[in-house]
Amino acid sequence: MIMNKYIILRITKSIITFASLFSILVSCGTMQTAFDPKDLSYLYNPTKNSINPRYNITNQSDDQSVLAVKFFANELTFSEANPQGVPMVQMLITVKLFNISRGRQLADTAYYNINVIKEEGRPEYVYKIPLRVVPGLDYMAEVKILDRVRQRVVQAFVPFNTLNYNNRYNFMAQGHFAKNELFNPVVRNNEYVNLVYLKGIPDSLYISFYRQFSEIPDPPYMILPEKTIDYGPDTIVPLPYSDTLPLMFPREGIFLCSTSREITDGYTFLNFGPTYPQLTTPEVMIDPLAYLANEQELYNMRTATRPKMALDEFWISCGGNIDRARELIRIYYTRVLYSNYYFTSYKEGWRTERGMIYIIYGPPDKVYKTSDGESWGYRKPVIKSSWGTRYRVKEDYLFFTFKKKQNTFSDNDFFISRSETLVTLWDQAVASWKKGIVYRFDNPEDL
Repeated sequence: MIMNKYIILRITKSIITFASLFSILVSCGTMQTAFDPKDLSYLYNPTKNSINPRYNITNQSDDQSVLAVKFFANELTFSEANPQGVPMVQMLITVKLFNISRGRQLADTAYYNINVIKEEGRPEYVYKIPLRVVPGLDYMAEVKILDRVRQRVVQAFVPFNTLNYNNRYNFMAQGHFAKNELFNPVVRNNEYVNLVYLKGIPDSLYISFYRQFSEIPDPPYMILPEKTIDYGPDTIVPLPYSDTLPLMFPREGIFLCSTSREITDGYTFLNFGPTYPQLTTPEVMIDPLAYLANEQELYNMRTATRPKMALDEFWISCGGNIDRARELIRIYYTRVLYSNYYFTSYKEGWRTERGMIYIIYGPPDKVYKTSDGESWGYRKPVIKSSWGTRYRVKEDYLFFTFKKKQNTFSDNDFFISRSETLVTLWDQAVASWKKGIVYRFDNPEDL
């Protein structure tokens, strides 16, 4: 199964172990605040999410696209409290489809009551929802899923378009052997897949290989453009098309599949190594330290004859002792893992600008989404004022704004809005980590 849950991190035998996700991600308790119905911060905080469905959209015809929703069995709470007396999860899926080409116009709605009946040995359940569309438009599907057993709601925003017959939404990737629809373009070295073109039977499938993107984003206070792919493919391989043709991508990199050599759009497969998104070797764990370590420190770790020992020594130098180093490692690499899970685009999630902010500052306290981007708010120290016997508490947030970018290889590409007035406290945050203190905006001096 191509879609791993992305929540299990197995790391080398060392001082590296994991404890509860709550203490890892938030690192300390936070005060209760008033309910904000527009706040979607739970989307990037696994301690707040009861289920984590996957979504995929394909354009089946000129007037119909299909939203596929996948649930993982080990995330569902099955109950026999139903008339049938069988283990079951009752869900309500609500979809609002918006045309966002010109403003935000409601284009279609869908409401589905589903009963997920437990089947022993079945790891996942997929449900498909047809949506009415017209050619030549950008869309955003807003999905809400109510778990009736736990009375919890999760929400997602799934972008797609019907602009042409060449982009990723006109293809469906599936496992070669099980023929299961794939919800994730990341593949492993020895994994065989099929790619089905939904708008006809082309003569050939052209696979353009791009080397893996290896740049690190600049700190958020630097007024520099986003680092992105500015090079062409190393090679283009034509293959006779068949929807049962077994494809396997043994080399790390980016593989753009299109129906013509001249078309620079299509479906992209990504190979980020045999264990991605997990981090299981010291060699893999060194690169994400680019946000903390300087170039000389990174070089020393990469060229060390014993990289595991070099990695441990770096973290012990930050923490001052083994116990504190363990804590820093656990928190830092769990954030790296979830960055890979949430923010992977054509590059690893930790290399993205959202991944950079998430790793250093942690899960945001506020998240607001629009059709063209999202804003993250981090709580500043609470200001208390008094008048007589009454106290007034004022909450303030530092916001980072990310803009969605059109990208041939991914629909999950965002860049941070940089300006001279943006306050980031980046150097203070990095210095805090290197002194053995996990940085938080609302407690900058002590944890």
